Amino acid sequence: MKLDGKTSQDGDVIMPPSLAKRIFAVWYRHMRVYTKNIFSNGFPPFIEPLIFLSGIGLGLGKYIPQMGGVSYAGFLAPGLLVTTAMFTAAFECSFGTFIRMEFNKVYDGMLAAPISVEDLLVGEILWAGTKGFFFSFAVLCIIIAFGIMPISYSILVPFVGFLTGMMFGALSLFVTSYVKVISYFNFYFTGFLSPMFFFSGVVFPIENLPAPLIAFAEVLPLTHAVRLSRALCFRSFNPSLLLDMGYMAAFTAIVGCLAINRLRHRLLD
Repeated sequence: MKLDGKTSQDGDVIMPPSLAKRIFAVWYRHMRVYTKNIFSNGFPPFIEPLIFLSGIGLGLGKYIPQMGGVSYAGFLAPGLLVTTAMFTAAFECSFGTFIRMEFNKVYDGMLAAPISVEDLLVGEILWAGTKGFFFSFAVLCIIIAFGIMPISYSILVPFVGFLTGMMFGALSLFVTSYVKVISYFNFYFTGFLSPMFFFSGVVFPIENLPAPLIAFAEVLPLTHAVRLSRALCFRSFNPSLLLDMGYMAAFTAIVGCLAINRLRHRLLD
């Protein structure tokens, strides 16, 4: 959608807001809605990792003393930092986007303002990344508070959560572009995201998998986010991490462009 300047009654050309302001307006709208109920929205991210680590990390950890040279809870922690970003971004840009688009008709009002479909969907992806950052930070607070992980470079992991949120926000928008009935998202979460949780190096090293499954795991986007998170938490850096960052950036850009192209027709029709 092209944004042309309008002419005022005095004959002056009124130019539309800049690109940054238009995208920020979308992000700001979502932030205001989310923080309107900040306690109910912001408190659960601090409780969920505590329950998971207590039930799985500490309970199963009694039977698995170590994994990858660290305690099992310590092995799980870096993966949880980014999987929480994955799930919250996926929910935001699947169920959330569908409801705003089909039920609440929020996008109809937003597109009546001087913003384009591209501005709107880029703002959606950035908001998904922001939620990924916040949820990763919430999990990190719990992990550090219980002494599972030292602060060190792990304080940078929420930025990986931001990239993870953007990546899965773009992917979820792409999925949303095909969904006509909201219940179909169950196939996305149950058939793709949940299995990926187990085959991306979160609960066990992918190196222990058969060779075909290792190749399959390398294709999954979450694998690269987990690897970056674990590298920061354990301070185990190597040049191959640049490939993981490149994969995440390329995946977000390509899938995001595909999602925007498909949703443009749906939003404007």
